[in-house]
Amino acid sequence: MVDKNAVEAVFKRALKLRRQESCLIVTDTIKEPIARVFYEYARRESSEAKLAIMPPSIEHAAPPPEDIAAMMLKYDVELLITEKSLTHTTARINATAAGARVATMPAITEDIANRCLDIDYDALKKESIKLCSLLKNTDKVRIKTAAGTDIVIDVNREVFFGENGGLIDTPGSFGNLPEGEVAFAPLSCDGTYVVDASFPGLGLLKTPLTFKVHKGVVYEITGEKAPKVKERLDRIGKKAYRVAELGIGLNPKAKIIGNILEDEKVTGTVHIAVGNNLFGGGDNDVPLHLDGVILNPDVYLDEKQLIENGKYLI
Repeated sequence: MVDKNAVEAVFKRALKLRRQESCLIVTDTIKEPIARVFYEYARRESSEAKLAIMPPSIEHAAPPPEDIAAMMLKYDVELLITEKSLTHTTARINATAAGARVATMPAITEDIANRCLDIDYDALKKESIKLCSLLKNTDKVRIKTAAGTDIVIDVNREVFFGENGGLIDTPGSFGNLPEGEVAFAPLSCDGTYVVDASFPGLGLLKTPLTFKVHKGVVYEITGEKAPKVKERLDRIGKKAYRVAELGIGLNPKAKIIGNILEDEKVTGTVHIAVGNNLFGGGDNDVPLHLDGVILNPDVYLDEKQLIENGKYLI
């Protein structure tokens, strides 16, 4: 069972749900038991609460059914608790454009909820703002690891995900809960990144995946599980190979468990995604978004080192 403190942390400290507001919980048949816990709270604490259940999506960033997308335009506060992420969908973007406050919780489990949701959101916000302020004055981020990562990423300084550190308390704001990352959609990038922690659909990696990138597009993937990754990308097409995100973890309670929702939030890790980049103001609208988590990176903001072997220096 999801702990009461975790549920209250979401509604009281992250979303700051008000009694006079309406609340929509979107879920699928996989995550419905968890979603119902949040719905029961919303039913008691908001003026109107609705639970909308959809079939499971095939991939992360695949759109929800049209009736649910239309429903998402009508509520003040929304929780999207599904197996596959709706963060990067046009439906979520339209909902926030209409003023909804939206939190997505793809593939969340009771264990993740109970460990990572009940955090100090005000402290996380301060750390997130600090990191965003550094990135906004950075042209290029370089990431290196002992495993072979060496990639230079051009910073898009216009749009940052996670700048408010989980405080989804203003009209049109959105976040991913558990919170704890700052991310952006790169303008371009070149080099190699080696995913050695986890990858969606593969869980914890026993052997790494190596992605080679030129001008923002992955042109080669190697490793034991590479054929499975390429199969998923090829199902979508060439646009799926575009590098979509660089994210940096900040959640003090998160740990590597093989679930990307939590893994990408681990303090001192970075993650790089391919596919849909609409979350960061990009134009690559494809029904796929796959994050790969990288352990113990050295991260440089232009010439200044931010992280050394997974430890923050700033």
